[in-house]
Amino acid sequence: MIAPNPRTPNQDEKRRRVLAGVGVAVLGVAAATGAIYGLKQVAPAVSLSVVYLPAVLLVSAYWGLALGLTTSILSAAAFNFFHIPPVGRFTISDSRNWVALAAFVIVSIVVSTIADLARNRAREAERRRTEADLAAALARELLAGSETRAALAGAARRLAQALAIPSATITLASVPGDARHQALELRDGAGMQVGTLLVPRQLTPETADRLRTQVVPALEAMVAIALRRDALQAESVETAALRRSDDVKTALLRAVSHDLRTPLTAIVAAGHALASASLSGEEREELSQAVVEEGQRLATLVDKLLDLSTLQAGRAQPRREWVSLEDVVLAAQESLSERGDAVKLAIDPEVPAIRADAAQLERAIANLLENARRYSNGQPVLVRVRRSDEHVIVRVVDHGPGIPVSERERIFEPFYRGPAAGRATGSGSGLGLAIAKGFVEANNGTIAVESLPGQGTSFVISLPVADAPLAKVQA
Repeated sequence: MIAPNPRTPNQDEKRRRVLAGVGVAVLGVAAATGAIYGLKQVAPAVSLSVVYLPAVLLVSAYWGLALGLTTSILSAAAFNFFHIPPVGRFTISDSRNWVALAAFVIVSIVVSTIADLARNRAREAERRRTEADLAAALARELLAGSETRAALAGAARRLAQALAIPSATITLASVPGDARHQALELRDGAGMQVGTLLVPRQLTPETADRLRTQVVPALEAMVAIALRRDALQAESVETAALRRSDDVKTALLRAVSHDLRTPLTAIVAAGHALASASLSGEEREELSQAVVEEGQRLATLVDKLLDLSTLQAGRAQPRREWVSLEDVVLAAQESLSERGDAVKLAIDPEVPAIRADAAQLERAIANLLENARRYSNGQPVLVRVRRSDEHVIVRVVDHGPGIPVSERERIFEPFYRGPAAGRATGSGSGLGLAIAKGFVEANNGTIAVESLPGQGTSFVISLPVADAPLAKVQA
């Protein structure tokens, strides 16, 4: 369970990086100094100090503030020596040139500072993205497998690669550290030790801090959950309840790995950016709007996961009442955050009321409308409601690319996305059709798909017509 990582940064690499930065700084200042000789024909030399700023910005952005400030000072010295009279000396005869040189130095320092801040923010965003990817990878390794102990080696390998450390070991035993390795205890929510993480003692302060504050807490929770899952499987491997639990676990795991991470990362990044005092009102409003939109997207996904969990656990028992399908379809239409002409309705006035759960049917039809809108190439979605013998038919028609015959069974599987998903407007979770099928069938209905390649798709819901109560007939 020891995972080596041969690609480890060392002092030689850092030294080469610094030397490369120094080389770029010197070449950049030299190039700017030479360029000013040619530009003197079109502008006074004292106004050409801005030619040095690209080199300052480049060095600050890629090699940090210290080397950026050094480049600023080197630029000021070269500008003074080669272009400010008296040329060839580090003196200034005209007091106005002192002002120009001082302004250049101040601007260079400001540019270096801003570039370094941008660099640090980019590094922080990349670090958080890496941590999110690591959490998702650890979840896949530890929770997707059948047995926790067998997944520890893969989880340790991913951890070592993500942190760029020589090796990592995850064990379920209590193991002390030694001369080469430090031991980090993994504890569950009750404070009981569930394992040990062994890493090299010689770690950079930044890596050690990430381990203790970010990686270890997440790893503790995942190992504890994985061990609890093992215990449940050992107790009743053959029970239907455990099989449903595994289905829900797999669904949630896929969502964490693919769908939940994106809005969460966007919300965290926007939240950190909002703390900056340098933002304009317009930028702050854009970031605030992004937080709201991603939060709504996350809330929608959570609602769908809860619906799927309810269906897979067998708890979606409908509360049957007399409902009007016209009201149900209108409610589903209003739930879409689209303009009014995004959906066109054609409802037969003689469609009878049916006995069903209005809330479940509304969510089913809303998911079908959302799916149809995504594939309808900006054209309105058509909804037709009519009676056919002893059934009421709801047909949702889009103008998308169609669904091949080979895909028509799989589209109702949770998290399945067909080949046309990449061409759809917006990104879906792969849950809508599965939820729609579940709620329709819970109300004794059926759902089918009719499609021709290149000519759109129709989802057809068939619901039984029940006899109305006597009081209703007399009315």
